[in-house]
Amino acid sequence: MWRLAILLLFGGLVLPASAQESLWVEYTGTQGPGVGKRIVLISGDEEYRSEEALPQLARILAFHHGFHCTVLFAIDPETGVIDPNRRDNIPGLEKLKEADLMIIATRFRDLPDDQMKHIVDYVESGRPIIALRTATHAFDLRPSSAYAHWSWKSKEWDGGFGRQVLGETWVSHHGKHGSEATRGIIAPGAEKHPILRGIQNGDIFGPTDVYTVRLPLPGDSQPLVLGQVVAGMRPDDPPVEGPKNNPMMPIAWIKTYRTSSGKVARVFTTTMGASQDLLSEGFRRLLVNAAYWALGMEDQIPPKSNVELVGQYEPSPFRFNGFRRGVRPRDLAWPR
Repeated sequence: MWRLAILLLFGGLVLPASAQESLWVEYTGTQGPGVGKRIVLISGDEEYRSEEALPQLARILAFHHGFHCTVLFAIDPETGVIDPNRRDNIPGLEKLKEADLMIIATRFRDLPDDQMKHIVDYVESGRPIIALRTATHAFDLRPSSAYAHWSWKSKEWDGGFGRQVLGETWVSHHGKHGSEATRGIIAPGAEKHPILRGIQNGDIFGPTDVYTVRLPLPGDSQPLVLGQVVAGMRPDDPPVEGPKNNPMMPIAWIKTYRTSSGKVARVFTTTMGASQDLLSEGFRRLLVNAAYWALGMEDQIPPKSNVELVGQYEPSPFRFNGFRRGVRPRDLAWPR
């Protein structure tokens, strides 16, 4: 009886029992346009707390929109706890075989070839990709890796995964890290794009700074949101004066990636994405709308997508070694 009460109370979000013993966490939505679609979200960065952001994003996509979401983490193989400083282990990447969408927010990972192969196979399948923040420099693979050219500073495959697939690799901080936040301004000509449905200038805000990108972005990249560098860390702080906002850097764009077999994948990239950025309703809406678009479901994006936070969400400030110790994937199961 208590199980039925929980399901009724929380609107049909079902957590598989197996997730309680797993090295990842799953959320299965039962109501909404996303029913039947599987999303795999890959966390693993030392600074911006993707291990907190992606479970919350997954809950929103599952609970409000019906998607089945699996969140993967950097795991200490000896203890089974989440450890973002472990650059060489993300269990569960085989889940990508059945995924309809990959959302990635990793930084400088050096994964073994057997794990890396799952990501490479997914990308080369032509299925869609959403990339957050440090995914522009997702990999820093050892030279002996079969996939070393996917590294962020690859010369063989210029800029590696970041530049070739997403549109840019790591360049530099554009805003001052930790003291100049980001306000989202709709890129000229992008106002009617479905990803921006329900989003106005200033709706997107985050304490993360704007990243530098090289202009123009490559290929068919289309900027959607520009990052206005603000003189402080509050939403009402004024923009900084001078060259940092002239021109403004794109902080969200779309492009396509043509695989070696000729398949064409939809790609959405944003250089925002720290766990604190998800406190912005406008940013959450950007990501949810992007998921619909990436999956070819843009005609089902409502005038204002439901992006209400699901469960308690108190994100940690971004900083190195700032992750919560001793957390296991099963601790992120919801409802609890």
